[in-house]
Amino acid sequence: MPGTLYIVSTPIGNIEDITLRALRVLKEVDLIAAEDTRHSLKLLHRYGIAKPVISYWSEKEKVRAAQILEKLLSGQSVALVSDAGTPGISDPGAVLIQKAIGEGVPVIPLPGPSAFVAALSVSGLSTEEFTFLGFLPPKTIQRQKKLREIMLEPRTLVFYEAPHRVLDTLSDMRTVFGERPAVVAKEITKMHETVVRGALSGVISSLEAGVIAGEYVIMVEGKRKESAGMEEVLGEIRALLRRGKGRKEAVKQVAEEYGLSRKELYDRSLHEKGSEGGGQGEDIS
Repeated sequence: MPGTLYIVSTPIGNIEDITLRALRVLKEVDLIAAEDTRHSLKLLHRYGIAKPVISYWSEKEKVRAAQILEKLLSGQSVALVSDAGTPGISDPGAVLIQKAIGEGVPVIPLPGPSAFVAALSVSGLSTEEFTFLGFLPPKTIQRQKKLREIMLEPRTLVFYEAPHRVLDTLSDMRTVFGERPAVVAKEITKMHETVVRGALSGVISSLEAGVIAGEYVIMVEGKRKESAGMEEVLGEIRALLRRGKGRKEAVKQVAEEYGLSRKELYDRSLHEKGSEGGGQGEDIS
C-alpha cells in the first residue's frame, strides 16, 4: 500500500503558531519535504524533531515530485511543508499533490496558518466573499492588464506582493481602480507586524514614509455596484469593447455585475454617441 502525503501548515512568523497535530505528524512521518531545508530545520530543531529532510523548491519541483512520489508509492509517509503558511498556496506543492492524487496516494491536509487569511481577518473589508489572486505579474504592462481584467470584480481582492514591487503594484492599482479603500499588511505575526488602512493614495503615502521590507498582503475593496451611474456603466462597456470583447458579451458581463437589464443596457450602448464596435444585428434576449 502507498504511504500518506500530509500537507502541513507551518507558522508564517511566530514560531508558536503551529498545531499539536502538525508537531505529532512531523515526528511520525518517514520523510519531510521542505521548500527550504535551512528554514524548516529551525522549526524542527525548536521542537526537537529529527527526521530526514529533502529540499522541495520551485525550480526543482518536477524532479523532486517524482522522487518523493517513489517514496510514497513504496509505503513511506511524507510531510510537505513550505517556508511559511500552507503548501501549494502561492508556494510549491501543487505538482506533488496532483501526482500523488493521480497515483491514488492518500493526501491529508493539516490546516493552520495562512498569511492572506490572517491579514483579511483584521482588514475591516468585506470577508463574506473575496477573491485571492496570489502574486500579480512582475512587469507593469502585464500587471495593469491583469488589474483591468478584474476591475469589475465586486468581491474583496486579495494579493501577495514582494517588498521591491509593492509600491509599483499599489500605484498600478490606483491607476486602474481609482481611489478605492485598501489595506496593506506586512510581517503578520512577526515583531514588525503592520497594518495600513485607507484609500490607495493614502496607503501608498504611508508606506513611502516607512521602511519597505518583509512580506506583504494587499487587500482592495471590490467594485461597488450601487455607486455606478449609467455613464460609468457605459464607460465600462466601452472599455471591454476596446479590449476586444464583442458588444453582446460586454453587455452581458456588465449587466450581471450591476444587476441591470441586458436588453436595456444593450440598447443604450448602441445609441450612445461615439459608441465603439458593431453588433446591431445580435439577439440580446
